[in-house]
Amino acid sequence: MAYQALYRKYRPETFSDVVGQEHITETLKKDLTANKIVHAYLFTGTRGTGKTSCAKILARAVNCINPKDGDPCLECDQCKAAANEENTDIVEIDAASNNGVDNIRELRELIAFAPANSKYRVYIIDEVHMLSQGAFNALLKTLEEPPTHVIFILATTEVHKLPATILSRCQRFDFRRIDSEKIVERIQYIAKNEGLTVTDEAAMLIASAADGGMRDALSILDLCASAGKKVDEATVESVCAMAGNEYLLTFADCIKNRDTERALLLLDELNNSSVDMLRLLSELTNHFRDLMIVKTVKSAKKPIVCSKRKMAALEKQASQFDIKEIIYFLNILQQCSALMQTGNRRCEMEMAVIKLCNPSLSSDLESLERRISILEKNGTGAKTPVMTENAQAAEVDDDEIPLLEFENEAPAPIEDAVKDSKRKSSPTSDGITVVESWQEILSIIKRECPLMAGVLKDSDAYIKGDYLLIDAKNEQFRSLINSGNALYKNSIRKAASEVLGMTYKLGPYTKSTATVESDPLVALSEKLKNFEV
Repeated sequence: MAYQALYRKYRPETFSDVVGQEHITETLKKDLTANKIVHAYLFTGTRGTGKTSCAKILARAVNCINPKDGDPCLECDQCKAAANEENTDIVEIDAASNNGVDNIRELRELIAFAPANSKYRVYIIDEVHMLSQGAFNALLKTLEEPPTHVIFILATTEVHKLPATILSRCQRFDFRRIDSEKIVERIQYIAKNEGLTVTDEAAMLIASAADGGMRDALSILDLCASAGKKVDEATVESVCAMAGNEYLLTFADCIKNRDTERALLLLDELNNSSVDMLRLLSELTNHFRDLMIVKTVKSAKKPIVCSKRKMAALEKQASQFDIKEIIYFLNILQQCSALMQTGNRRCEMEMAVIKLCNPSLSSDLESLERRISILEKNGTGAKTPVMTENAQAAEVDDDEIPLLEFENEAPAPIEDAVKDSKRKSSPTSDGITVVESWQEILSIIKRECPLMAGVLKDSDAYIKGDYLLIDAKNEQFRSLINSGNALYKNSIRKAASEVLGMTYKLGPYTKSTATVESDPLVALSEKLKNFEV
């Protein structure tokens, strides 16, 4: 006898056998007991949650000679014929391969005939969303005025693709993802029957990988069983080509410590071990999602599927991260997921790892917040003056914050700076000098870097001490300056030096709206405000 897959061998035969869909099975049993049978049912939900199983059970139940509380008896001729797939009055149609209008027209011709041996002729149309528009139109006419001896059961994983006219003519049942604890319980029950030993950690890992689908869970168990009678976490990780919990913890540590080299070497090791990059990305995303949940959900029961040992490891690692960091990591990983659909998976994954370990490579708000969070925790970094219109400055920590870069060279005396630039500048009443020769500087920049000159169109510049403060109207200016490419900054410095006679540090020119306090956190807040964050 040929081997039968576990998900088929243990397919539910009655509504009472269905796991995790009691809100549906109990309703169907009550309706069948009361003989409240409708002509069209719609079963929708994610894959492996029991839609097709319930459709088969319903088809048997409506034709069963001796039903028991809504369940098929499994003993009468009708039930036995259905179990052996010999009942010609139960027709299963795969809409993925029979999706044309001609297929539905042929169906419409057949339904006019009475059932051969049963009370009802039942049509189960799986993946009904795959039907063409013409096929839907043909099916609609049938659903509007079906013969009394016909029942349609439509199943789909993408209900949003069904026309509203079809939906309105069906009794709809939404199948939920099955609770992980129930999947674990079912796995252990089947493992015992099959002579397998499955550790609780392995069963939990299978449930997590199945993502609420019982069929997927049993398929994974099937793969594990082929590797041996004893199934542990390592077995599941091996057959599913998973990175494994320890690798994920190590990855997160590398990102936390900004250890790019170690993270890339670890990525290479996993790639050489045939770990799929898309699966690794998914696992790493789920890992940081778990850390996010641990950080935000304080109750004992958290929406995380894992063993007690893994939960302890998550709680320990989560204490080392700030929630803003975790959200920043998740954003980077989700961006990588979109790019992986069309790009080189390994390269995209490597770039994502580099971004995670080096927030200075990104100038978005999440990256900035992460670095500020690091500053707040460490309290270390170079001292940088925050320049305002009134030339007020405060000493604040600046650890790779991607603002306009202020060099560490020794500043020239204010008197010398003003004297050198006096020929082509004029002082304002508050001591800040307007650079009247700014257009001349821009013309030089245009020769060296046309892109920067275009971005600086309609801009103005001022001098305060050894700083050249630039008031740029184009928001791209900050992105170019913060991009890490020295060409953009050097083109401004070189042109300004050629016209003004000295090399200035670069800074932003913004109107101060609040006094900068000596408190570092207040200074950081003012600094962000100056850069319109």
